[in-house]
This record gives sequence, C-alpha cells and structure tokens, in this order.
Amino acid sequence: MDYNKLWDNLIRAVMTCTNCQLCKTRTNSVPGEGNRDADLMFIGEGPGRDEDLSGRPFVGKAGQLLDKMIEAIDLKREDVYIANIVKCRPPGNREPNEGEARACLPYLRRQVYLVRPRIIVCLGATAVRYVIDKKAGITRIRGQWIERKGYWLIATYHPAALLRDPAKKYDAWEDFKKIRAKLDELGSKPPRQDALMETDGDE
Repeated sequence: MDYNKLWDNLIRAVMTCTNCQLCKTRTNSVPGEGNRDADLMFIGEGPGRDEDLSGRPFVGKAGQLLDKMIEAIDLKREDVYIANIVKCRPPGNREPNEGEARACLPYLRRQVYLVRPRIIVCLGATAVRYVIDKKAGITRIRGQWIERKGYWLIATYHPAALLRDPAKKYDAWEDFKKIRAKLDELGSKPPRQDALMETDGDE
C-alpha cells in the first residue's frame, strides 16, 4: 500500500471513529494537519470549541499563540505537523479520561510512524502523560531531552497554560530555543523511501 493511501485510510478512520463516547458529542473529528514529512511534530491534549467546529487543530487563541511561537524559531505552521492525544473534543474542554485517550492513541502512533519526525514536542501535561511518562509532571520534565526509539522528545507548556499564566512564557521560550538548536544539530532527515511497508492496522 502506498504512502498516500495509508494517510487516506488513517484520516477516514479518525473521521468515522466510534471507539469511545466522545464520538457522540463531537461536531467534527480533528485528525491533525501540517507537513506530512515534517522534522518537528507537536502533540497537544485535544480539540477545543474552535477546533471541534472547524475540524482543524489549534485554531483558537491557544493555536494563534502556538503559530507565533513556531514563527519565532524561524518556521511556519505548514512546516510542522500538529496533532492531539484525542481527536474529538471532550465536553466542556475537560481533560480526556484514560479510556478516551487509550482508544485514540493508536491513531497518534500511526501519525508518528507516517510523519517520522526528528523531534516530538509534548504540549502540556496530558501529552506528557501519554507520550513520555504517565507519572511525570510537566513542571519537572519540561525542557529536558529524551531520546526514544530514534525520536527526540521534549515537553513544554501548552499554549493555553501560557494564556492563563503569562509568567510561564519565559520558560516556554527557553524550551523553543532548545528545539530550534536541536533541529539545527540534527539536520534534515533522509528522504523517505518510495513505498512503506504496511503496518499491523492498529487504527
């Protein structure tokens, strides 16, 4: 199966997913978007009201701040890939529960496999819990590099947290400077092969 077909299958699965109760209250699934061959991938918690209405990740006030942060390290939104732990909005913008997150994680794993980023940035505590370490707190782990299975992982504050507490913006900027430096250190990844082997179909 070719690369584009794998993406088509993944997006279709997300858009029609009924694996947890969030499917009952969503307006739109929010699969993710961006450069499908990006060196840098951001993972947030889940869609909010604006994202649920538009079907796109990080388009509200927090998304606008994320765009500015990306531009501050000489990149554009279309240079990176943006996804979330869950693809449907939890009611009232609450944190996704364990069952919801676990039901959705196979989609995220497939996205990481297809994008194969050099760096994965976890935005906030929920992303840290399900991507890096379920026991790690964002304050303790943020700004630290972790290499795992060929990926470089780093955590920083979610843009929504920066809007609530602007004092955290300094630390977040320090984290983004580390991300820029690591990108420069690693350089661009080698070109993708013409075809990908099929995976186990865990979507």
